[in-house]
Amino acid sequence: MSRAEQSPADAVKPRGSAKPRRAKPRRKAHSTKKPSRKSSRQAKSRHEVSPVSNARETQSGPEPTEEVVADREPEAVGEDVPPPPEGDEPSPELTPEQAERARKKYLFRRFWISARGYWSLRGDKLAWAFTIGLLLLICINVGFQYGINLWNRWIFDAIEQRNARTVYLLSAVFIPLVMASGSLVVAQVYLRMTIQRRWRSWLTTAVIARWLANGRYYQLNLVGGDHQNPEARLTEDLRIATESPVDFLSGVLNAFLSASTFIVVLWTIGGALTLPFGTSTITIPGFLVVAAVIYAAITSISMVVIGRNFVRLSEQKNQVEAEFRYTLTRVRENGESIALLGGEEEERSGIDRTFAGVLARWAQLTGQHMRTALVSQGSSLFAPVVPILLCAPKFLEGSMTLGEVMQAASAFAIVQGAFGWLVDNYPRLADWNASAHRIASLMMSLDGLERAEQSEKLGRIEHGETTGNAMLTLNDLSVTLDDGTAVVRETEVAIEQGERVLVSGDSGSGKSTLVRAIAGLWPWGSGSVNFHPDKRLFMLPQRPYIPTGTLRRAVAYPGAADDWTPKTIKATLEKVGLGHLKDRIEEEAPWDQTLSGGEKQRLAFARLFLHRPDVLVLDEATAALDEKSQDKMMEAVIRELPKVTIISVAHRTELEAYHTRKITLERRKGGAKLVSDIDLLPRKGRRNLFQRALWGSGKRGRR
Repeated sequence: MSRAEQSPADAVKPRGSAKPRRAKPRRKAHSTKKPSRKSSRQAKSRHEVSPVSNARETQSGPEPTEEVVADREPEAVGEDVPPPPEGDEPSPELTPEQAERARKKYLFRRFWISARGYWSLRGDKLAWAFTIGLLLLICINVGFQYGINLWNRWIFDAIEQRNARTVYLLSAVFIPLVMASGSLVVAQVYLRMTIQRRWRSWLTTAVIARWLANGRYYQLNLVGGDHQNPEARLTEDLRIATESPVDFLSGVLNAFLSASTFIVVLWTIGGALTLPFGTSTITIPGFLVVAAVIYAAITSISMVVIGRNFVRLSEQKNQVEAEFRYTLTRVRENGESIALLGGEEEERSGIDRTFAGVLARWAQLTGQHMRTALVSQGSSLFAPVVPILLCAPKFLEGSMTLGEVMQAASAFAIVQGAFGWLVDNYPRLADWNASAHRIASLMMSLDGLERAEQSEKLGRIEHGETTGNAMLTLNDLSVTLDDGTAVVRETEVAIEQGERVLVSGDSGSGKSTLVRAIAGLWPWGSGSVNFHPDKRLFMLPQRPYIPTGTLRRAVAYPGAADDWTPKTIKATLEKVGLGHLKDRIEEEAPWDQTLSGGEKQRLAFARLFLHRPDVLVLDEATAALDEKSQDKMMEAVIRELPKVTIISVAHRTELEAYHTRKITLERRKGGAKLVSDIDLLPRKGRRNLFQRALWGSGKRGRR
């Protein structure tokens, strides 16, 4: 099946507004009472990402979901995120390696454009308070480190002098000193993890808001770009991308303050070292500081050289891990089809191939970790010994006390740890870099869709309001792919209130794509789709979306489960032939896997009867039902909703009996075109725009 002909899932977009980034809240169709707080909380939960029930070779998000469109304007979705910047196009003169470096540089900048908004006026109000508090605690903790360093000097001097009174006194001081330092560390951990948690919450909410806005989560399936497996990017990658910078900031500040403080200690204690050189001598001022800097430079440069491929391998590892998770998810979600077809061996083969890629990336990372561990372990072994060896000559000649040697050793270790921060954190830095790039790649794809929505140069389908009695009009509507290839062209249709229109045509003629354009899910093309103001639209796709939770929630979706009483839910299930399930509405089960295809379509009709919209779009919504059940369902729709306007996409000719009008799409070179518009029932002499455009006053239905 072509990309343009894939069947859309449950989804409805706002009507009556041409603003690209505005979304309308849902309005309950059955009640005018004020919703309870519990209902409001459940309504919020409906924006959460749900598992996808149908299989795709590339997954970029959940299927679009059914919505009853209301008539009020809320705040703009994703308003905390700055406007997307224009992507930097690499110069054609750049080599592939230079172009890749330029791309990664832009990805890094793109991530921070959104991430830094947490500290903006529209971000978290407590962000700066927590951040400043964390910085103050780090500064105070360095002061306590200096105090413990002095304690080391005093205690060893007292031991060298065999001064018992001073030893006992310093031992008593050590306990409150350690308790105070421990309390500071605990408070520092609390503030650090709180910032990480709140930053992740803010950024996740902002990115998901943009991802869900205007059907972008669905449109990502239809465009190219580096945005595969967005669910992994929005979970694991975004977690790493927000946790690690806070650790890095606190680590770098602590390292800088520690290095600054204890370099002074080393310079003061060590003084100058005079070495004989032939007949003369060489004096090295602050020799301990010089030794610490040289030692740290050697270890840091070694780590950078050895771990230069860490970022690339970490990024590849994250991608193959996401693909492996998706492969297993597909098997779980499509277990029934796989079992019926006996496809276990083929699935096992695909899983093994994907997992082999995971193991290969881990093997490459293992080599990197081995080399970096060699540098890190060697550094940790040499660091405590080097200062003692350097101070030994002065101690032996009597110019340094034992306390000063131990203080210098402690200070040297702290300075070495500060200078060697990169050595200890390079693997984490590489992992963060890879995760930030993956999040930024998803942001860039969303930027492209958002710029297309706001651009007047790109071909976009406009959405507006009808005038008069028309419920829906398609004015010079052409639907294209994102690359400009025409799917449906030059469509003029007007549908009046209460009409039931059947859209027919061969497979691949663009019927489902036209339905997407009507629903607002397909943005590419030209012309306009106009709806009657203050009317609500509901879609029933061929594969209805079944959320997790109770059956009652599945029936009420996208409404809250308690928006209707159990009695109403049960009565509705009876109407659609699911009465055998009415006693299980409070049962939580994997209903997406439990219900058959026909039962899922019946459940979708139950939703329809609960929400009672003004416009109904059916996209092969009865394909899984037998002819008798299909007749009963269509009769129930006409009986329960006599004034509803229906637009149906179907292949079955039996459905003509339940429609008043039939329009036919024919696939042609340069895009499908409406070729006939036939009244299945008399319409009191009214003609639509399509007939007038093609035949004037001639007979309808003639090609």
